[in-house]
Amino acid sequence: MSEVKMRAVDLWDGEVEWETRADGSVLVRQTGDLGAYPDKMSERIEHWAREAPDRVWMAERGPGGGDWVTVSYGEMLGYIRAIGQELLDLGLSTERPLLILSGNSIAHALMALGAQYVGVPSAALAPAYSLMSEDFEKLRAIKAQITPGAVFAQNLDQFAGAMGAVFSELPHIGVEGHGAEESWEELLATKVTEAVDQANAAITPDTVAKFMFTSGTTGNPKAVVQTQRMLCANMAQVADCFRYFRDEPPVLLDWAPWNHVASGNKVFNMALYNGGSFYIDGGKPTPRDMPVTIRNLKEVSPTWYFNVPSGYEMLIEAMEEDADLAKSFFSKVKLLMYAGAAMAKHTWEDLERYAVETTGEYIFLSTGLGATETTPFALFNTQVSDQPGNIGIPAKGMTLKLVPNDGKWEARLKGPNVTPGYWRDEKLTKEAFDEEGFYCLGDALRFADQEDPGKGFFFDGRVAENFKMSTGTWVSVGALRAKLTDALGGLARDAVIVGEGRDQLGALLVPFRPAAEKMVLGSGDMNDEGLFGHPTIRAEIARRLTAYNEHATGASLRVPRVLVLDEPLSMDRGEITDKGSVNQRAVRNHRADMVELLYSDDDSVIRSGEKR
Repeated sequence: MSEVKMRAVDLWDGEVEWETRADGSVLVRQTGDLGAYPDKMSERIEHWAREAPDRVWMAERGPGGGDWVTVSYGEMLGYIRAIGQELLDLGLSTERPLLILSGNSIAHALMALGAQYVGVPSAALAPAYSLMSEDFEKLRAIKAQITPGAVFAQNLDQFAGAMGAVFSELPHIGVEGHGAEESWEELLATKVTEAVDQANAAITPDTVAKFMFTSGTTGNPKAVVQTQRMLCANMAQVADCFRYFRDEPPVLLDWAPWNHVASGNKVFNMALYNGGSFYIDGGKPTPRDMPVTIRNLKEVSPTWYFNVPSGYEMLIEAMEEDADLAKSFFSKVKLLMYAGAAMAKHTWEDLERYAVETTGEYIFLSTGLGATETTPFALFNTQVSDQPGNIGIPAKGMTLKLVPNDGKWEARLKGPNVTPGYWRDEKLTKEAFDEEGFYCLGDALRFADQEDPGKGFFFDGRVAENFKMSTGTWVSVGALRAKLTDALGGLARDAVIVGEGRDQLGALLVPFRPAAEKMVLGSGDMNDEGLFGHPTIRAEIARRLTAYNEHATGASLRVPRVLVLDEPLSMDRGEITDKGSVNQRAVRNHRADMVELLYSDDDSVIRSGEKR
């Protein structure tokens, strides 16, 4: 393995300094200054419209999944100025922002940037709030919070229910369907006046650029303020980390939704800030939609690529059958990033193996940590690792504070990319920051090397997710779920650990189909309940669980019983966080009946050592 070289990639080689305070807390930061960055993102838009007007800024599949439809940087600037004029004419402002109901599209991107160009915030919402809700409770709560002045949806007919029930009195803007103020073509041809330039000139680093909503575990979504300073500083931090972007504008193919901060801020703006090209991937890591991603990756070779671990596992499965996919995927990429869940070691090793077999080189594979409140880029690892999990060091310009908390290190962050707070909610804002102005992330970290913070950190679970067993033994949920998921070898993409106040642990498994489908003939026609209830799969889960428990030492690590979740995790109920990870407490609270079932004699429970 040591004879194989890593593909050359220019990344930060940050040095850190740290201090331990009298109260036991530790401060960690990179040495050196972040350097200057723009006051507003439109400066980068105008720069690339001048320097590379014909370069592809964004591309999406045409109707029916046809050829790529592209918009250049020069075209984009003209379009967003026209949209900005229209939004000013409609009276939009920070107090009356733009609401975006539909998912990723070129039109969505143009609307968001058009609003931002004239100092009007936008807020992209999860389409499920409009398409899968019966009472539209979350939409009504969001409307009350930010008092929108207009609403956009790609297809107005598709979103007609939400539009009519919640936003009937507001101007409707769309590309397709009925009820728009004017046609999309007329909107893009709007005559631009001096008002657009005046509005753009008035933007300052403190101007609100957008609102991003995070659900949390309970209650309605919360509007996190995203200022121009936050967006620009975060892109400067990203550019400092991924330094090869300076000479190679990134080519990105990404599926993640823009109502989440990881793609809606970081990936979206990575292209914009660095003059790169963003190809919208209409697929996603599900059995139904993954073929779309595979087709796209065979046509577009990214230079930087993100996916969740389950998405990488699906790619690996596809590469086993399709050598052309591997060749296209690895041909130009210099960095692979994963987030949203812990990556199993076998997934890490499979990616390394395919990269070497295809190119003769390793491809840098890593992860980081952030939140909606940090724009999100906050920590990232650029040290070569032989296993997943190290989230690296703080971005330049940030300070990481580690506070002792029940045997863990609670992480808090301060920097120019941290939000000033939650829109129109002083109480929530005050609760989110400590007395020194550090944002309380809610995550726990552990040192890769206790003597050297420069070696990075590992995610150690949410501060509030650990619990005690009846014996008084603390259970470190973050570390345990990663070990258990890895031991199950691809049959589960995550695990919810239960056992608070009990003498034995158990786990609710979040199922993952690809590995299971290989074991059962004709399983493609089965639903999750049928597949994971199949005797072959149950027996294999029991076998792997038994093998894990044979090497687990102590009750706080042994998991004698598991149950496969029978319905998908719900973002609306807060079971999945805005970072894409599983909220352990929310799942345990909302699925209390399954927890009770897990500790019963029911035949659906899979037990360590059982033979079938």
